[in-house]
Amino acid sequence: MANVNEEYDVVVVGAGHAGCEASLACARNGLSTIMFTVSVDSIAMMPCNPNIGGSSKGHLVREIDALGGEMGKNIDKTFIQSKMLNSSKGPAVHSLRAQADKQEYTRQMRRTLENTDNLTIRQAEVCELIVEDDIIKGVKTYSGATYMAKTVILCTGTYLKARCIYGDVSNATGPNGLQAANHLTDSLKSLGIEMFRFKTGTPARVDKRSIDFSKMEEQFGDEKIVPFSFTTDPESIDREQVSCWLTYTNENTHKIIRDNLDRSPLYSGKIEGTGPRYCPSIEDKVVRFADKNRHQVFVEPEGEYTNEMYLGGMSSSLPEDVQYDMYRTVPGLENVKIVRNAYAIEYDCINPIQLKPTLEFKKISGLFSGGQFNGSSGYEEAACQGLMAGINASMKILGKEQIVLDRSQAYIGVLIDDLVTKENHEPYRMMTSRAEYRLLLRQDNADLRLTPIGYKVGLISKERYEYVKHKEEVIKSEIERLQNIKVGANAKMSEFLERHGSTPLKTGSSLAELIKRPEITYEILKEFDEERDENISQDIIEQININLKYEGYITRQLRQVEQYKKMENRKIPDKIDYSKISGLRNESKQKLDMYRPISIGQASRISGVSPADISVLLVYLSSNKIG
Repeated sequence: MANVNEEYDVVVVGAGHAGCEASLACARNGLSTIMFTVSVDSIAMMPCNPNIGGSSKGHLVREIDALGGEMGKNIDKTFIQSKMLNSSKGPAVHSLRAQADKQEYTRQMRRTLENTDNLTIRQAEVCELIVEDDIIKGVKTYSGATYMAKTVILCTGTYLKARCIYGDVSNATGPNGLQAANHLTDSLKSLGIEMFRFKTGTPARVDKRSIDFSKMEEQFGDEKIVPFSFTTDPESIDREQVSCWLTYTNENTHKIIRDNLDRSPLYSGKIEGTGPRYCPSIEDKVVRFADKNRHQVFVEPEGEYTNEMYLGGMSSSLPEDVQYDMYRTVPGLENVKIVRNAYAIEYDCINPIQLKPTLEFKKISGLFSGGQFNGSSGYEEAACQGLMAGINASMKILGKEQIVLDRSQAYIGVLIDDLVTKENHEPYRMMTSRAEYRLLLRQDNADLRLTPIGYKVGLISKERYEYVKHKEEVIKSEIERLQNIKVGANAKMSEFLERHGSTPLKTGSSLAELIKRPEITYEILKEFDEERDENISQDIIEQININLKYEGYITRQLRQVEQYKKMENRKIPDKIDYSKISGLRNESKQKLDMYRPISIGQASRISGVSPADISVLLVYLSSNKIG
């Protein structure tokens, strides 16, 4: 066995989207960091759909960027198509989505990592955690080498005891046939860490030359490209985009699937893991939505310089011959040739209720985790957890206050709070509906919400921080100015309003009041606003329009947040003995003892803890002058 013994501030296990963000956060804070991966070629790999963002996930990427993470910058460098989803709806659900060049995304992220000071990349399998007196001390690799560290961050993704399955074929490999990590699970279990077995899957990749695109609907990117990163100049990424395509399954497809369900490992019991409800396989769709006679299939390029195409919406673990049969019933895919089979992958992950909201393990000091290892799904969900784990591991070493984003601050706060307070029996996926305050947590204002926190933790430059503070001041002062400019109900104004499809004024109004109308914007009021500063940037104008048009709703949500904050700010000591609180139901005592919530707010969101239990808990804390 190797007699290697090295020391670092931080060890990161895994180099997927979580591992990359965790490693960069620590290294950029001046901490010596080593990132382990079973294959250097798998850094920031996209084993499923090569896209970043989408509904609610686009919010996460913007938040990662506002905190000083890398994902937004990297997709801006490597996208081949960009589109703003839900643009016909309100701004709360607008979400940016970009199709990436899969190989280029990996290359650019690897280049960033390799050129980051304080960061070492190491290809080796970590097989054991070194823990003394419930404090993490380091890790051991399969070769026997020892790497001591002040903190360890686990970002193992879908690699732990991974098994790829389609039909009767079962390979003990990670995604894309890469080596699985087969030894760390036993070490985790020996430390008393509860493990789950989850499953996800991916569709086939097919040869572009075998597709008849004339039978499909072409999907174009947006003419005006909106970047993910607040630091990216939109003009610098203006480029010719690559098309995606839309087609549909049909009754013939569904019949082939139904006739072969007994050969699907999902239904024959060969797959043990629980799959994601919100990203089902085509078998699941056909069974669960039996009344639907077709399902969408998105045919998307894997990159600019490859003929591989991704069949979004047709994830499967059916046998190879059935895959050919069902794909060839889809219009445009009648003669399709498969490059890589669809498959399901099952893997080990943890029960995330074992984590504090900082993503540090409750029972092992200095051990953090992020990503699919925490029971989530998706690149964006992984990246934001990796970033927060990296930030908090850094803060712990530097002796600074760790960061917990709450549900009123960020989608990231919603995601982590859901993971550590709710029973998750399947891979967790972010959705806009999970955020109670989504009108406040828009993707367009992520910089205003979170850049000060990114600056506080050392990941945002002073220049960028000062620009955001200036932006905030300009928005506020410009709205106040518009509120003070009055216009009359005269002929000129009536003609203007009618020209823009708006009803004439009966009495005088302010420019701010006019902007609240759906048809009127800050830009088109220019002829009535002689004092306006022509140098105000488009991102500031966007905020002015949104803040005025949705003022009533925003004010209402801010009042709700005030009530929420009262609950969040009422802290619960970690050492409290719930078994001695009379009046609490037994189920509540068990759940509170299991989750160890840090606040009344968090306690109220635990499944099995009723409002009556919260009242009892509040009375107990007050009568004992606790919290």
